[in-house]
Amino acid sequence: MNPSTLHTFTVDADKAGQRVDLFVGEALSLSRARLKRLFESGAVKVNGRPAKKGLTLTAGQSVAVVVEEETREALPDEDFPLTVLHEDAALVFVDKPAGRPSHPLQSGETGTVANALVARFPECAQASVDPREGGLCHRLDVETSGVVVAARSRTAWNTVREAFSERTVDKRYLALVTGPLVDEGDIDLPLRHHPRHPDRVEPAPHGAEDAREALSRFRVLSRVGEHSLVEVRILTGVLHQVRAHMAGIGAPIVGDTLYGGREAPELGRFFLHARALGLPHPVTKKPMHVTSPLPPELRAELERLGLPLPRGEKEDATP
Repeated sequence: MNPSTLHTFTVDADKAGQRVDLFVGEALSLSRARLKRLFESGAVKVNGRPAKKGLTLTAGQSVAVVVEEETREALPDEDFPLTVLHEDAALVFVDKPAGRPSHPLQSGETGTVANALVARFPECAQASVDPREGGLCHRLDVETSGVVVAARSRTAWNTVREAFSERTVDKRYLALVTGPLVDEGDIDLPLRHHPRHPDRVEPAPHGAEDAREALSRFRVLSRVGEHSLVEVRILTGVLHQVRAHMAGIGAPIVGDTLYGGREAPELGRFFLHARALGLPHPVTKKPMHVTSPLPPELRAELERLGLPLPRGEKEDATP
């Protein structure tokens, strides 16, 4: 039997009213399939009693989760060139290229960011609850580029994951969109998995049982014709949040045909880049802010359309 770890949480007032399965999934960065197994096995308890996944939490409740450690680890992959943006004794910030998965989904899979991480920083393999994640504290879609952070110890991973759960992580994206768009605004649009298309999400009514709260804030940086370059700050972390939210307000991302975006064969991907990540350091508690330069193909697309590069990008283009 694999070793298990007990995780305990106290429900804060801002988490009151949330379903326990969504609470646990966000806190521990677990897949839907793994969450289902935990609830079916009685591994999730609220105030000492086994909980059903649809239970609504109240402030002050105690949530305990026994997670069996998986023995499958991300295999080291030295052939994946890893671009490190910042490293210290606790954390590693890396630049994820488009077309690379964040971590393997199948045993023995290579070519992911996690594989490259454990090749260069072997201690990352044991930092995350799921060893396949190679210490990654969050994920990006395969075709999304930009900054991601990994932990080098379980203590640092738990602390950063807690920061994500408590919404003290500043996540900012750059997206090129088409369609009418005001200069800035907030998007409060819950999302849920599409019942007929498992590879995408869809808007859901507030309070729907299977909906996850999703909050985004955007501002237009520049425009030309139908195109707008926008900065999007996400206050939550839901699958495909930026993509679904921008499409939901009638401004889909260029190249993101899954959500109605205009085809961009010359680009070869959709235009979404995780530009910056800010968080309190898990040891020093001092604020950190790490940025990722815009990839060459995205810079070229802006230049082709006659849109100016984002402020500071020229200085960041050469690390």
